[in-house]
Amino acid sequence: MSATWKVMGVCNVTPDSFSDGGTLPTAEAAVAHSLELIEQGAAIIDVGGESTRPGAQPVAGQEELGRVLSVIEGIAAAAPQVQISIDTMKVAVARAALEAGASYVNDVSAFTAEPQMAQLVAEAGCDCCLMHMLGSPQTMQDDPHYDDVVGEVCAFLSERASLAEAAGIKRERIFLDPGIGFGKRLEHNLDLLANLGAVAALGFPVVIGLSRKRFLGELTGAERPDQRVAATVAANVMAFERGASVFRVHDVRATVDGLKLASATLARDGR
Repeated sequence: MSATWKVMGVCNVTPDSFSDGGTLPTAEAAVAHSLELIEQGAAIIDVGGESTRPGAQPVAGQEELGRVLSVIEGIAAAAPQVQISIDTMKVAVARAALEAGASYVNDVSAFTAEPQMAQLVAEAGCDCCLMHMLGSPQTMQDDPHYDDVVGEVCAFLSERASLAEAAGIKRERIFLDPGIGFGKRLEHNLDLLANLGAVAALGFPVVIGLSRKRFLGELTGAERPDQRVAATVAANVMAFERGASVFRVHDVRATVDGLKLASATLARDGR
């Protein structure tokens, strides 16, 4: 289990994200929302301009840039103490975002969409998150199959981390995400959550992103994403106990409260 943790607040400036698409129609609204998340305890703000929900269609680079750049600039100006992450698979978008004030590249393709991303991150000296995804957002939930989901996800992440290091990215800059909900059925997500220690054992900080996701609704009966906050907090506390250290969420205050309690309690028995 990681002794420290950070919460990454979600700022989606997209019209079609599964939980909050279209709720931040302007850059001003997105910056104001991000500042609220920071006040609630977010140490990182993850800005995304292209939805990666199941079935989402790709967005042109210029459109994605138009959505995120002014938001990143606004957050950087208003809250320079907070790390800004750009959630993108495109090198051009990541480069512009880093120039605008971001210092973290969250690539859900783990540098497979555009392999040049590894070189950009290495040259920038910024942090990066490499995530496992089966296929693409357009196809990932069609019929996901694994013989050993934990072993296959760990093997992929280990290989991508090695590639990142070979490209010149410092080891301490690499974070790994098992990709809960990205090409996984309910049982796959539960297996990964239960065995998250295997991902942590790879030796890199683990990012977990299960906020409000469909599998939580399958378990609880909560049909709307905003009804899955309690399940999100519970799952993140379990992930923390199993070694996750960065928690990507929509509901920052509730998650911070849950992790504070879990951290204080586990510290009592030396963990």
